[in-house]
Amino acid sequence: MAGKADDTVEDQDHVKKFDTSGPFESGVGTIQAAQTLWGKKGRWLVIIGLALVMIVYEIDNTTVYIYNNYATSSFSALSKLATLSTASGIVFAVIKPPVAKLSNVIGRGETYIMSISFYVLGYILMATSTTFNAYAAGVVFYVVGQSGTNIMNDIVIADITTARWRGFALSFSFFPFLITPWAAAFIVDDVVKPGGIGWRWGIGMFAILMPIGAAFIITTLLYYQKKAKDMGLTPRQKTTLYSFCSQIDLGGSALLCAGFSLVLIPLTLAASTPSRWGTAYIIVLIVIGAILLGALPFYEQRLARNPIMPTRYFRNKTIVLCLLLIASDSVGFACTHTYLYSWSTVARGFAARDATFFQYTNGVMQCVMGIIAGLAMAYTRRYKWLLIGGAIIRLIGYGVMLRLRGADNSVAELFIVQMIQGLGSGIMQLSILVPAQVVVPHREMPQITALVICCSVIGGSIGGCIAGGIYTNTFKPMLYKYLGASASPELVDSLFDSIVGTAPAWGTPERNAINHAFTDVMKFMVYTAVGASAPGVILAWFLPDFVLP
Repeated sequence: MAGKADDTVEDQDHVKKFDTSGPFESGVGTIQAAQTLWGKKGRWLVIIGLALVMIVYEIDNTTVYIYNNYATSSFSALSKLATLSTASGIVFAVIKPPVAKLSNVIGRGETYIMSISFYVLGYILMATSTTFNAYAAGVVFYVVGQSGTNIMNDIVIADITTARWRGFALSFSFFPFLITPWAAAFIVDDVVKPGGIGWRWGIGMFAILMPIGAAFIITTLLYYQKKAKDMGLTPRQKTTLYSFCSQIDLGGSALLCAGFSLVLIPLTLAASTPSRWGTAYIIVLIVIGAILLGALPFYEQRLARNPIMPTRYFRNKTIVLCLLLIASDSVGFACTHTYLYSWSTVARGFAARDATFFQYTNGVMQCVMGIIAGLAMAYTRRYKWLLIGGAIIRLIGYGVMLRLRGADNSVAELFIVQMIQGLGSGIMQLSILVPAQVVVPHREMPQITALVICCSVIGGSIGGCIAGGIYTNTFKPMLYKYLGASASPELVDSLFDSIVGTAPAWGTPERNAINHAFTDVMKFMVYTAVGASAPGVILAWFLPDFVLP
């Protein structure tokens, strides 16, 4: 695409017609044919299926994330939480484009099955792990399944909605999140309390629940896909191993996944190695990763027949601005939330239930505001001024956070800050995705959706990496500073590596010193978030303001 076509939605009535341009991909043809068959009844069956899978997905998302704190603590590896979070974020991000491409090739229902299978394998490995490394390996499989399910939900929503209503539909799909965090708080509290079933069973039970929750959407999609094939509505095409690898752009997927992994994971590992940046393999891995990422555009433009990430996307003003916006916003969010649960339990003395409430207040407000913003977008058919407003609220929220997220602030002040952040998040995350989607044809909807979300998660990974570096390099010095003569190496190491370690009694001078030390560390992270979010207002200002079709 070039010139005006790069940034307009003219002549892209891709919601109501088949997109016959570009290379044939059987998965696209199958879902388009299925859409002509399912009618009102089938559409509602798909919606019900999405609702069921989203309920289980959100319960999993709001509990397993918390269990990571207890799992790493049980292995005396809390300081590695940021590394685990960064690695998870990288996998979550880079797996989306290949999964999206795969759904275009083999079909939506089949890709759901693959994602749920990875989910189940991850649950089993995590629940049965005996070391941190084994747990981390399980997390990788778990995140592949989680990321695949997440992008498939977004793709199917895009399949059944118009651009005008897509923002509302995407936001409303997270309606279960208005309830699940509160339920999750009680679940987590019962699971991890003395005498509870423990985090292992808390994770393991989802190996049963997730397949049950996903069964309806998978069955519905497979039924209509098969019906379309039986009626001869989809072209039958023989696929060789070579053509299959070409269609999913195996080479591009490998460069993307390996490149980002080799750059970002060593950044978090560097802070925990004895020689830090003097460790030779850290530099080597980062250099190799940078080379692979540098080779990706050349490969996609010159060698890939079905590029997973077409280079023309990066000549499109709308897409580039959306990617920069969502990446910078995610950096700020991850900086301020990676250690939020740990801080609330240590520095504020929150029980597991109350810490979970606190952790997810931002997300609940984001969901509510996202639904409202989606309706506003549908009725006004605009998104730009919503996005600018969201960016301003986000920046103000971080500024207020510097003052109101402290060891001595009231509980009400802490929750108010989270609510302000949620308002900005709800507007921004929604308003960034839709404009990127409307400038591409329907057959590329999975790719652009995956690319935007990929940049979001990569931004989150960078933010988690920064938070991990700040925690690793500043928490121990702060503990020694505030504890003074009462700081023993054993106490400092215990607090550094575990939220369930032995800490001085609440209200003692030593405990107050620990609370203020952790709070100072968190403020360093908030300063970083302010710097990351400030450009968002400027970027949003330059975003084109299309009328949504």
